Amino acid sequence: MKVLIIEDEAALNKSMVDYLSSQQYLCESAIDYRSALDKIEQYAYDCIVLDLMLPGGNGMNLLKELKASNKMDGVIIISARNELQDKIDGLQEGADDYLTKPFHLSELSVRIAAIIRRKNMQGSNAISFEEITLDNAAKTVKVNNVEVLLTRKEYDLLLYFIVNKNRVISKNAMASHLWGDDMDMAENYDFIYAHIKNLRKKLLAAGAGDYLHSIYGMGYKFSVK
Repeated sequence: MKVLIIEDEAALNKSMVDYLSSQQYLCESAIDYRSALDKIEQYAYDCIVLDLMLPGGNGMNLLKELKASNKMDGVIIISARNELQDKIDGLQEGADDYLTKPFHLSELSVRIAAIIRRKNMQGSNAISFEEITLDNAAKTVKVNNVEVLLTRKEYDLLLYFIVNKNRVISKNAMASHLWGDDMDMAENYDFIYAHIKNLRKKLLAAGAGDYLHSIYGMGYKFSVK
């Protein structure tokens, strides 16, 4: 799951990135309004942690940009201000939650997980497609109730496919979702092909249907047909 941390206080930004990365989230960060705007315009995130007071602009305007673009990224506002009106304004603009500083990183992680469950998994830790079931709390995959061992990237890729089932997903979108800022280090998409090949091989060997379809010149689609 991909998370964007928008926070100008360097120490807090780093501590959030480090902690959430240890919780198996793929984290990117931005420290000012301009860099944050560039990221939300170019990429999609499962959840955005958004500080309101940023160099170069107000975080509330970033929230308005997200909603004006009809993007479905989950948003948690974090702020040192504990004013009721700030919370009301943020929630009315489309934020999913509001957390007042200082806060425990473990609480932030739990709230992020709750938003992702609500948005992508109808409030459950489990998500299924035909005979495949993923438990996002335990990070396990079962085919016909028998566990299949996947690497972390294979698991993240399968979850991304199932959440976006029946949609054509470009190789660039997959690379961005799985590797974040590090995707620019790759000169080609061979690493994507390798992960898709290995994932498909493991699912077929476990008795799953062949749901991964290559769409020429466009990307891949996970669907029954």
